[in-house]
Amino acid sequence: MQSLKKKILIIDTMHQSIIPLLEGLDFDVDYKPKISRQEIIDTLSQYVGIVVRSKTTIDAELLQHASNLKFVARAGAGIDQLDVKILESKNIAVVNAPEGNRDALGEHALGMLLCLANKINVGDLMVRQMVWDREGHRGFELKDKTIALVGYGQMGSAFSEKLAGLSCDVLAYDKYKSGYTSSLVMEATMQEIYEKADVVSFHVPLTEETRNLADKSFFLNFTKKIVVLNTSRGEVLNLKDRVSLLEEGKVRSAALDVLENEKLDLFTDDQKDVFQRLIQMENVLLTPHVGGWTFESYERINQVLVKKISKLSY
Repeated sequence: MQSLKKKILIIDTMHQSIIPLLEGLDFDVDYKPKISRQEIIDTLSQYVGIVVRSKTTIDAELLQHASNLKFVARAGAGIDQLDVKILESKNIAVVNAPEGNRDALGEHALGMLLCLANKINVGDLMVRQMVWDREGHRGFELKDKTIALVGYGQMGSAFSEKLAGLSCDVLAYDKYKSGYTSSLVMEATMQEIYEKADVVSFHVPLTEETRNLADKSFFLNFTKKIVVLNTSRGEVLNLKDRVSLLEEGKVRSAALDVLENEKLDLFTDDQKDVFQRLIQMENVLLTPHVGGWTFESYERINQVLVKKISKLSY
């Protein structure tokens, strides 16, 4: 008698290649990107695996129904929507795919930095309005500048690779890594970053330790008036403090791919006020959490996840 295939549930929209890839591992795949949270809870006991992007949190309420669950696969890098402690206590494996979108993220961060440095977005807008102002859009070069990375995992290292060839100095601080100095990057302390950085770029996961890591007091440690990039998570940087520092001229400019609250229609009154101040600034560049969100990474994430799932033992 042929054994039943293991069932896996996909709850978010994914590149369609995920289905044949998982079927190649002998999974019975239920692709349900429109499934509700309650429907997930009602049916989760059927599955040995679940693939999630950002539809819902994988928390205690949901996991109490996961009697047969062996793994959770996060289609992306961040796992802040997964209650890792509870998953570990239940011996449920967690896999994610930072290798799948690291190059896309690195390119996006570089693009944002070059756009800010050369005022490309503002210059484009002015020309469209029939304003030809060369002096008002004079930029600065990255050559001989010091680019500091806070966090040196897959994303930080990808950004350092994209910076190669621009003749800038790249420093990196990572609390949980050491010995990574190379031709691309120099391992540094935060004190060295405070003293030398012209640009600081954040590449840390969102944890209780990194939430509001970069508040006003953090930025006041810098010797120079810096450029700030954030392609990690919005909650890592305190947005209200950052707007104040921009208004006061203590931060030169900022490129933000992420916000503390990315549901713009659900802003609190305070968030609306801060956001309105932010979007009036010409020295701020905003993108809608698309660092790492390319056509290529959309498919590559599937390949990384399936390869990791294939190596699980349970």
